[in-house]
Amino acid sequence: MNLFQISEEKFLEGQMLLIEKPIGWSSFDVVKKIKYLIRKRYNLKKIKVGHAGTLDPLASGLLIICTGKFTKKISEIQDKRKIYTGIITLGGTTPSFDLETEIEKNYKTDHISEDLIKKTTTKFLGEINQVPPIFSALKKDGERLYEKARRGEKIKINSRKVTIYKFESKLLHKVNVHFIIECSKGTYIRSIANDLGAALNCGGYLSKLCRTDIGEFSLSNAMSINSFEDHINT
Repeated sequence: MNLFQISEEKFLEGQMLLIEKPIGWSSFDVVKKIKYLIRKRYNLKKIKVGHAGTLDPLASGLLIICTGKFTKKISEIQDKRKIYTGIITLGGTTPSFDLETEIEKNYKTDHISEDLIKKTTTKFLGEINQVPPIFSALKKDGERLYEKARRGEKIKINSRKVTIYKFESKLLHKVNVHFIIECSKGTYIRSIANDLGAALNCGGYLSKLCRTDIGEFSLSNAMSINSFEDHINT
């Protein structure tokens, strides 16, 4: 269960909070809110609060928040395997590989079948080279890539090795691929969506994403931000 102890000492000593991040919030928004609630509750001038693995604003799911001395565990948690579910929509591409930006090109999908998708997804299993999205929080020359992308700059992004342990798929409504992906640290599901669309010769972008697991930690044990606020103020 997602249990934490309510006291100034416990938060400063360090606690791990399993939070369900809602769509529309950035991971930093969640950290900022949790930190504000703890500081307000105990009249603290400062306390360390951080998250163990970014989720994009359009994604939902498990976000692990660490407080106090537990922030030293963040790197260890980030190294754990992740499991994501969601939908890849075929027949179009977007600059951000998801719905943060508008569809820039449409493609025919008449040739798409369940069998073709399953054969194609097997090519993504194991260690692969992946190019992160230009609309990402990665830094180049001291600046976030998405800041450069929003100015229309063309940037060369180096590929990096990630591992895909599982890629299950099911075709829904002809163009929507429901998936379950288990992957290593540093994997961009948006890039998988774009690369799958390219491999199928029809384009693809991520239209829905939820992180359900980080190592042994599960979304089923997470609490909403409102639940955390209610609990800490009881």
